[in-house]
Amino acid sequence: MADRNADPRDANMDATDLWREELITDRKIGTLRVMTPITAQGTADPSRSQLFVGEAQMMTNVGALPINFEIEADSLADAVKKYGDAAREAFERTLRELQDLRRQQASSLVLPGQGGGGFSAGGIPGMGGGGKIQMP
Repeated sequence: MADRNADPRDANMDATDLWREELITDRKIGTLRVMTPITAQGTADPSRSQLFVGEAQMMTNVGALPINFEIEADSLADAVKKYGDAAREAFERTLRELQDLRRQQASSLVLPGQGGGGFSAGGIPGMGGGGKIQMP
């Protein structure tokens, strides 16, 4: 789909990679985005297959986190049938990624008294320390 490595200063659309989007929802569980390939003239491009993208939200302690996931399907009916399994897999993958981010954050904490960053042991330049509050 989108080339995330594209130069943002190059705002030209690629006339050979155009898609028409259609939103499908059951108004209960989820949303499907049907991506139909089209030509620059706006007609369907039979040389490329439709794409089906599921959309869901994961509730976190900081609010809703949107989750998008591709569904390998040959038709809308097939995508609807596979939505639940694809959503579950996307939720599990997102949870693993969040746990990895938490672990990375936790391992990068610098605690007072452990130095780092060119500061003295107390974390404040020229204040000495060892991690304890000291009065002058």
